[in-house]
Amino acid sequence: MAEYLAQWLPSWLAYLLVGLIQTQLLLLIPFVGAMTFVWMERKVSARIQDRLGPTRVGGQFGWLQLLADGIKLLNKEDVRPNDADALLFRLAPYISFTASYAALLALPFSNGWVVQHLNTGVFFILAVLGLEVFGVILAGYASASKWSLFGAMREAAQVVSYEVPLGMCVVVPVMIAGTMDLVKIGNEQAGWFWNWYLFHDPFTFIIFWVYFTCATASVNRAPFDLAEAESELVAGFHTEYSGFRWLAFYMAEYGSMFIVSGLAAILFFGGWNGPIPIAHLLGWTAPDAHPFLHWLGNLLGMFNLVAKGVLGVTFMIWVRWTLPRLRIDQVMTTCLKYCTPIAAVMFLGAAVWTLYFPGGVLGIRSRPYGAVAENEELRPVAPAASAPTPTGEPTATPARTAQRVRGDAGSPEVARASDIESSAARVVGNSGGE
Repeated sequence: MAEYLAQWLPSWLAYLLVGLIQTQLLLLIPFVGAMTFVWMERKVSARIQDRLGPTRVGGQFGWLQLLADGIKLLNKEDVRPNDADALLFRLAPYISFTASYAALLALPFSNGWVVQHLNTGVFFILAVLGLEVFGVILAGYASASKWSLFGAMREAAQVVSYEVPLGMCVVVPVMIAGTMDLVKIGNEQAGWFWNWYLFHDPFTFIIFWVYFTCATASVNRAPFDLAEAESELVAGFHTEYSGFRWLAFYMAEYGSMFIVSGLAAILFFGGWNGPIPIAHLLGWTAPDAHPFLHWLGNLLGMFNLVAKGVLGVTFMIWVRWTLPRLRIDQVMTTCLKYCTPIAAVMFLGAAVWTLYFPGGVLGIRSRPYGAVAENEELRPVAPAASAPTPTGEPTATPARTAQRVRGDAGSPEVARASDIESSAARVVGNSGGE
């Protein structure tokens, strides 16, 4: 889009406008998503507990309850304890929100629909999400409350511990795909649902559930929400917060829930590819299709990814209102004695399975998993020359091998590879004619 606008505007202004539009669209996820997920939390918990939930604002299903909650929080008084550190107390909620929001920059919503396309997108998201804990620690330290400090220390121990098995779980799809580029990982799972990495092998299927457990703990959701255990610590690290700053913590939490659910959708559930390749069957993704049809295919893919992310958040809500909260020692035991060893064993199993069964559990893929490589393309090399013919002129054999040529499309290496490919095609054609 920036290149299109640059035809009429200065390039810096075009890129600035596109960047502002993209960042504003991303704000819809933590703002609108938080309100929607809070409404879902109330209705799901009511269904589980045989209640009705919100019914008085916005009709039978309480559709306007989320708007009423937002207005109430914006009008609440913003108070601060007398002994609190004024600067850190005010800064902590926005650090947590910024970390959650920044991770959205590398999360693709469809093929090419990403704010910042990174070839290390998986690493970037995990690294940035880990920074959210600094806001929690600052909130607990700056509140001048022992309850808040206890909650912050619990959060620090929990998040740092669960990052180890979480990273091991993410490495498995990365190993299968051969890249950390989320766009390439999603495109590798195109087609029917059996191409999803979840069904690549039994080890990857099991490691998804380990990933879900670790992701739930990393975003501080029950039964791992020891940082805000109301039965022990009043409200944990945000005991002293109210109004919009309290809302900022919840926007960061629900935003992180959607991010880890979206990441799981890309790594295990095909990303923006649905269980049935409707766009492909309709010809919307064909190379010679109209650009508008390509746009419709990407829009359908975005709906697929958002739906999978919302289902992941719904599952986390369901788990919260179903399982009892664990003790802090049980939380750490689950990480160190169960999640980490299981993730390590499943990683080794997936590596061996990928080595001996590269086509997946069904062996029906058109090309093996792990065929993607960073910034590499398969290019044919020059055919090898055979022995001299009776006329004394060597004849090139039609057999061609492939080599990997690094660099961008405009680099000299790729240009030479294109020339070699054309020459090889002419030689093969002449050999066939003779």
